[in-house]
Amino acid sequence: MNLPDLNVFATAARLGSVTRAAHALSTVQSNVTARIRLLERELGVQLFDRSYRGITLTPKGEQLLPYAQQMLTLAENARSAVSGPGDVRGVLRIGSLQSTASARLPEVLKAYAQRHDGVDISIVTGTSTELIDHVVKNRLDGAFVSGADAHPDLDAVTSFVEELVMISPAQYRTIRDYLKHSSVPKVLVFRIGCHYRRQLEHYLAGLGVGGLNQMEFGTIDGIIGCVAAGLGVSLLPRSVVERSARRREVRIHTLPRSERYVETQFVTHRAQVRSLALEQLTAVIQSDKTAQRRA
Repeated sequence: MNLPDLNVFATAARLGSVTRAAHALSTVQSNVTARIRLLERELGVQLFDRSYRGITLTPKGEQLLPYAQQMLTLAENARSAVSGPGDVRGVLRIGSLQSTASARLPEVLKAYAQRHDGVDISIVTGTSTELIDHVVKNRLDGAFVSGADAHPDLDAVTSFVEELVMISPAQYRTIRDYLKHSSVPKVLVFRIGCHYRRQLEHYLAGLGVGGLNQMEFGTIDGIIGCVAAGLGVSLLPRSVVERSARRREVRIHTLPRSERYVETQFVTHRAQVRSLALEQLTAVIQSDKTAQRRA
């Protein structure tokens, strides 16, 4: 096995397409296909299942992927080590909650880019459950998640502390007012796997409310917009709803102190070799957390 072939394999696995892999690697599709087939012949196994929808890893391909990524990471670390101090390069695949990507991540990435502008960063958004699964399966280098229970395969660094709030259409002074006056109460949520959704269900259960109709959304803007339109209530970090509240599009309702705060953690795979790019991102996150405490 050689590093160029492993790089082609890992890129194709990450993107799920020979065409996209060829574009990312600045080569032609036939070269990507040829290198993958050479690697398959060398190992004597099939690494991808191919269909008109793209390519997906076989079980053997899933087994090879973390080894390929570690070998590529070691090679990049070696290159950076002899290239001189501060010369950090490579690619980071980072997952993030939508709320974190909207309200918190820009400042972290700005601080990181000022120090390491040679690193290419790819951001994927999803629920905490989805992102943790991607980190465990080595599809992401790390991810910002909330409500992550201790996981034997993951290391976690607390990045931010968010204040959670309920939001309702602006005319309702309390959540109970909304529930009382709405003929068909609805909660507006992200899909299953979202920690905020679980917190919302727990809070309403504490009020003796159950069996509400749910509307699932894929974006924060969609949730806030539909709350403002009077379609229901939701639970989100204060940091992403304050602007809408100031414009009186929605009303913010404070939660009890015991349910108000949640940590956002940056999780990484414990057993994987960390690139210098990832180590430096973790350092930026920790320094940003220190600055928040001082403020």
